[in-house]
Amino acid sequence: MLARKIVSAVVTLAVLAAVGGAAYATRDKWMPHVFPDRQAVQTAPATGGHAHDEFGGHIGGDSHADHAQTDRVKLSPQAQANLKLDVDVLTPEEYWRTVLIPGVVVDRPGESDRGVTARLAGVVSEIKARPGDTVRAGDPLFVVQLVSEFVQSTQNDLARVAQELRIATAKRDRTAEQVRQGTTAEAVLIEDEAQVKRFATQINAYRRQLQVFGLTPAQVDQAEKGNPVTQVVIVAPARPQPASLASTQGNSPGEKPSDLLYEVQELKVQLGESVQAGQTLLTLANHQRLFVEGRAFKSEAAALARAAELKAPVTAAFADEAPGEWPPQGPLTIHHLANQVDPATRTFAFYLPLDNQPRTFERDGKTHFVWRYRPGQRVRLKVPVEKLGDEVYVLPAGAVVREGPEAFVFVQNGDLFVRKPVRVLYEDRTEAVLTNDGSVAAGQFVVRNQAAAINRALKAAAGAGAADPHAGHDH
Repeated sequence: MLARKIVSAVVTLAVLAAVGGAAYATRDKWMPHVFPDRQAVQTAPATGGHAHDEFGGHIGGDSHADHAQTDRVKLSPQAQANLKLDVDVLTPEEYWRTVLIPGVVVDRPGESDRGVTARLAGVVSEIKARPGDTVRAGDPLFVVQLVSEFVQSTQNDLARVAQELRIATAKRDRTAEQVRQGTTAEAVLIEDEAQVKRFATQINAYRRQLQVFGLTPAQVDQAEKGNPVTQVVIVAPARPQPASLASTQGNSPGEKPSDLLYEVQELKVQLGESVQAGQTLLTLANHQRLFVEGRAFKSEAAALARAAELKAPVTAAFADEAPGEWPPQGPLTIHHLANQVDPATRTFAFYLPLDNQPRTFERDGKTHFVWRYRPGQRVRLKVPVEKLGDEVYVLPAGAVVREGPEAFVFVQNGDLFVRKPVRVLYEDRTEAVLTNDGSVAAGQFVVRNQAAAINRALKAAAGAGAADPHAGHDH
């Protein structure tokens, strides 16, 4: 009896084992029909790590976000410092497309340099200014001993006529008294009045002539009293103001002629040298106001004329200037265009007024100037030729990174940098112009450099996330 029970149990176990083995071997055929939901969950990781419904939701209640964020990257403060990121608020502005034109700093004709001449013949007895000295308008430059016989005779004639005028005036006054008393005819008084007027006219002519020769009003008064002047002091002249520049480049408010500064550029005579009337004694330079001369082709004349008419701002980059050495130079405007084409270069000139900036130092009790801009200095001009918009975003070229037809900038939010697609209106090697279409907004903090480096970091972070499907998750 016991043996029968044992045999029955063994047979039952064998049958169950055979049935289980057959079921396991054929599980792929019957399990989809018996457990459809379970199979869907088990096969979900093969499609990307999570099962989603047709609207993109998670199946099975999984609330995890995507493992790899492809539009943003987090940079540590150390990484930001290593990249030396330049981040600034995005602001819409007006923008003109520009062309790059070479130029050079030049003197302003008739104003920057001027010669000082002797107005009469004489001998240089004293030189009061030498090359490198700074002088103001009205400061003495030379003392010249007069040797001109004509000037001496003019002074003598002035003193003689002045004495005759005094005698004629006294005689007229006596005649006028006699006419009032009725003892002299009025015709005599008329003749005396005419004589006084003749002498006064001669005196005025002599005085003007002596002032033309360089004598001061005080020296002319001295000669009129009978004390002839034997030497004259030649002074630094006041700067003339051309009428064509008066509206834009006139003297500053409150500027006096004595405030004008010159540098003695070249001395042309020696002490004791005899000089003639009209001879140049020295050359003075005033580099406070200069021109930038640009050279353009005839095909660019229409665009330049329009820029001059609209007073469009022209950006100038000066050679041999270290960043931060001087304050930023503001935009310039075109003053006029030349009407002649150089037959050798086939270019024509146009001119932009330039206000110079000096630094001073003291030496031997005198002030010396070091000017920022010097004639001959090379310049690169960015001349506006086409207006692209009134409300666009202008960024450095390093702020934009491209991937095929797409262009991106990065917006900073703390340590997170979000990549934003943008539309580029215009770009060159220095800057990029973006449309104001809402892809980025005014007031956002946009990275102005190293966009390519941040984009590489974003791709590296995305690649690391794809390699580890459970990175950053707690299960």
